Amino acid sequence: MKKVTLSIAALAAMGTFAMAGGSIAPVEPVVETPVVAAPQDAGFYVGMAYGLGNMGLAYNNYPDPSYDHDENFDALMLQAGYKINPYVAVEGRYWFTDGEWSDIYGSADFSADAWGIYVKPMYPVTNEIDIYALLGYGDTDPEIGGGKPPYDTDGFQWGLGASYEFTSDIAVFMDYVSLYDDTNSGEDLTIDTWNFGVTYKF
Repeated sequence: MKKVTLSIAALAAMGTFAMAGGSIAPVEPVVETPVVAAPQDAGFYVGMAYGLGNMGLAYNNYPDPSYDHDENFDALMLQAGYKINPYVAVEGRYWFTDGEWSDIYGSADFSADAWGIYVKPMYPVTNEIDIYALLGYGDTDPEIGGGKPPYDTDGFQWGLGASYEFTSDIAVFMDYVSLYDDTNSGEDLTIDTWNFGVTYKF
């Protein structure tokens, strides 16, 4: 009797599958292709700034410190760069100025231009605020009274700064850059600048 009951149950089950359409189709796995996203906050940018510069001369061959001189000057700075990701960029800058130099010898026309190419490591403190450094190579070309100093003013340049983003495209920044600091021909020469500017990212 048990065998008859099991046979009837088996036949009923087979009939049910047959009525449902026969065979059961195999389930194929769905493989999703990963989407590689572009680096966040990357892109080209340009900017300009007002630069408050200083050029200092210390004459080591003269014991009288009155021969030493510091001259402040106004400059315009232009910049262009590429932000690779939120933590690093590469940037080029160019400064130029035209003013007057006054020391114990009198007054003379003063002009200068400078350029630098930098690696720019950055750290996002918040979504809007970045702090950064500038590390690179550049050249500064001052002229006093139409004459150039008798030495090269190219070499390592560095800087520190911070920026604040008003929008995803526009930011303001402030930084300090040491354009030159070395001794040549018995003279200690330093050239640096504070910059206050705005950038636009494409």
